[in-house]
Amino acid sequence: MALLKKFRQLADARKSLAMVSEDPFRVTIERLLSPTEAVVNGRPVILAGTNNYLGLTFDPQCIEAAAHAVREQGTGTTGSRMANGNFIGHLALERELAEFYGRRWCDVFSTGYLANLGVISALAGPGDVILIDADCHASIYDGCRMSGAEVIRFRHNDTADLHKRLTRLGKRCPNTLIIAEGLYSMLGDRSALVEIAALKREHGAYLLLDEAHSLGVLGERGRGRSEEAGVEDSVDFIVGTFSKSLGATGGFCVSDHPAMELVRYASRPYIFTASLCPSVVASTRAALLRLRTAPELRLKLWTNAQRLYDSLKDLGFRLGPEPSPIIAIRFEQAEDTVAFWNGLFRQDVYVNMILPPATPDGGSLLRCSVSAAHTPDQIDRICQSFASVKATFSS
Repeated sequence: MALLKKFRQLADARKSLAMVSEDPFRVTIERLLSPTEAVVNGRPVILAGTNNYLGLTFDPQCIEAAAHAVREQGTGTTGSRMANGNFIGHLALERELAEFYGRRWCDVFSTGYLANLGVISALAGPGDVILIDADCHASIYDGCRMSGAEVIRFRHNDTADLHKRLTRLGKRCPNTLIIAEGLYSMLGDRSALVEIAALKREHGAYLLLDEAHSLGVLGERGRGRSEEAGVEDSVDFIVGTFSKSLGATGGFCVSDHPAMELVRYASRPYIFTASLCPSVVASTRAALLRLRTAPELRLKLWTNAQRLYDSLKDLGFRLGPEPSPIIAIRFEQAEDTVAFWNGLFRQDVYVNMILPPATPDGGSLLRCSVSAAHTPDQIDRICQSFASVKATFSS
């Protein structure tokens, strides 16, 4: 059993969670009623932790596109694109994403996680350097490890620290890849992208931006943080996912660099993974069209996000640094976080609970993900539940 001893600490932590009413990591959604409501334990629950930012999982056009693709092309591809060939939908989706971003090249991956893993490990290798924001997603860290490059963290959104590290690298900067995110998934804060892009240009490095949480959320056309910041020309590689604003599964990378077309031939997570099934490709294409032609969804999303952020702030909660569709409620103790999550769940509100080491500063937090599909009444009910549970903590 020596091989499995490493799981003992994890088992103890899971056991302690199970002793506090519901286990947050074993919630079973019995039936989805809408993008924002589901049946859990036989009762309707408001979903406030899904990353379904534009509410497109139940969009009629997306559903019909997926159903038509299943009828016409079957349920899956049963292999990688290298082995089994490209379905016409794969190529169409890559063209449409490249056109949406105004880029020459696009590679589509089977998940957003694999997109980061595949692109980073193919771009950088032994002898190269990756400068990574400390708060980047686990998939970025794993891609860095897989690359074999030298990995250096800079403090979160600290451009002075980034500048110092680039200066130390000197002549190695042309072999350096800087990685940041558009909108960070834990606290919902934007990247200091204008300053990061300026440093990238000054030192002659490359810049990869993960727009997973900012696609469809930021920018006049929904292209993300790079569009909002006005620095798209300085971002060499944009990685994103279909599993948030586009309501599906999958990932992609777009770029103007001609070598991007060769990345797929050097990316193990691309070569050795089954490609996206036709229904997912079809629903993603329909969702991308909705994103481009329905800006009112983004406006509704931000109205809801501002409403919830302001209400929780007025209730005295310690939140992330700025309003966004990702709203973090921060706690000092993990035990309080678990208890508060259970209190919300008993009031039929589901949010994400995140504990160390997944959190950026060693604290614990509850995370609300706001959707354009949330009604004003649902936003108010979420706030009322937070107020009610907080009152029990104070009594």
